[in-house]
Amino acid sequence: MPAKSPLSPAEPSPARRERRKQARPGELLDAALALFVEKGFAATRVEEIAARAGVSKGTLFLYFPNKEALFKAVVHENIAGHFAAWNAEFQSFEGSTADMLRHCMQAWWDRIGATPASGIPKLMMCEAQNFPEVTAYYQQEVVRPGKTLIRRILERGVARGEFAVDDMDAAVYAIVAPMIFLMLNQHALGACMPEEAVPEPRRLVALQAELLLRGLCSRGSDGARAPAAAAGDAAPAPKIDPLS
Repeated sequence: MPAKSPLSPAEPSPARRERRKQARPGELLDAALALFVEKGFAATRVEEIAARAGVSKGTLFLYFPNKEALFKAVVHENIAGHFAAWNAEFQSFEGSTADMLRHCMQAWWDRIGATPASGIPKLMMCEAQNFPEVTAYYQQEVVRPGKTLIRRILERGVARGEFAVDDMDAAVYAIVAPMIFLMLNQHALGACMPEEAVPEPRRLVALQAELLLRGLCSRGSDGARAPAAAAGDAAPAPKIDPLS
């Protein structure tokens, strides 16, 4: 009987096996994210995650000791782990604060809202009360850093005389709320509404940014495309119409 080739498909080379091993954590995280969003945290079993990733349950436990650790890794990989780069991007931004806010909202949609990670907020809303450890991690690693970054943008605008913000906490929520709505619409609310009820997300994000800036921008600020009109004045026409 002829000897098997050491490089036959049934016996991958050591280098190929090593590449496969290195890819497994990412494959497990992708499978876990998909199942958590589809079924919820409580209903998802580690056996299902392992099967979807094409590995055994024992292999999964080599990388993640339990389901909670796996969920935390999913959140870190898809959202929390990006805040360092996002804060660095904030530090190096040279444009107006109005343009920074526009960029922030569109970037959040492109990097989170338009990806499978957009299902995480809906997952947290549904199961936060039942899993306090997971909820505390999400608050610490996603909610607080996200609110802090938005606050820094608003405070930059105030310091530069571009924004007038009477209630900073409320202003932060006014920016967060439409983004959360769009993500929930993809994974829950959309099933309750006709397809044409919500405009294309990037267009809606652009419009929401302009509406917010009408209230945030100081009178005469260079960053304002369409500052709010004073009492008795005709409001100037915006330079762009994101829904046109």
